[in-house]
Amino acid sequence: MFAAVIPAQNENIRIKQVIQNLLKLPLNFIIPVINGCHDNTLGVCLSLKSPKMYTLHSPISLGIDVPRAVGAHFAHTLGATGVLFIDGDMNGNLTQPLNLLITAIKSGTDCALTNCYPYIYSRHPLTKKVLKYREILNRKIGLFHQLGLATPSHGPHAVSRRLLDTIPIPSLAVPPVEIAYAKMAGLKIDVAAAVSHHQLGSRDKSLFHTKMVAHTIIGDCLEALALLNGTTRHRRDGGVTYDGYNPLRRFDLLEKFLNNEYQIQVFH
Repeated sequence: MFAAVIPAQNENIRIKQVIQNLLKLPLNFIIPVINGCHDNTLGVCLSLKSPKMYTLHSPISLGIDVPRAVGAHFAHTLGATGVLFIDGDMNGNLTQPLNLLITAIKSGTDCALTNCYPYIYSRHPLTKKVLKYREILNRKIGLFHQLGLATPSHGPHAVSRRLLDTIPIPSLAVPPVEIAYAKMAGLKIDVAAAVSHHQLGSRDKSLFHTKMVAHTIIGDCLEALALLNGTTRHRRDGGVTYDGYNPLRRFDLLEKFLNNEYQIQVFH
């Protein structure tokens, strides 16, 4: 049984198409995680009638990436043997790459990634900086020859039940840490699909948001490197602390959710 988890915050314009695209795939469960929305994202999800739909609603914003961990844990309780992650604004025509991710997990891969930079072209200095840290991490885990610049932070990816049984669920809320734990556990990590960034269909973001996401990913890579080095996890390099959106991640609510102390509404 395979599940798709869709983190969504204020995506009432795009999420309908995302879900309709997923309904074409060999999935048993489709799990939108409505993350502190102020629009009609919840209403749009509830309007899509399918026995596959399990809509999770947190009225409090959980922050970036934490909904992945929430959805993965819920999918695990449903008995899913694999989980596909796709953001609520990725409404591009992704049927083929998503099928490749699912197939990779069913064939024995534990963490299947999408290469969102399959072509070399001129890049913004901030993009180059983020990619540098992604490369450093992938070289550290000894898989740069396979993964290149791919990361679970960017684009759809999928994981096996074995991964969910092996690594800490909260690590899914810090995607580079997810692959660090997977490598340490001897799990199989690979690139299964290639989709250039503009084909994802994601909505355009502000320059401020782009910078914050970049700093989030850099800091996440630094945390993953510290974990691999056996040192205290941190987000500092060259005298700079790369926090980005990390302070908004509600790890406290995630822990309470995992311990059945924070109730997230489930609509089915």
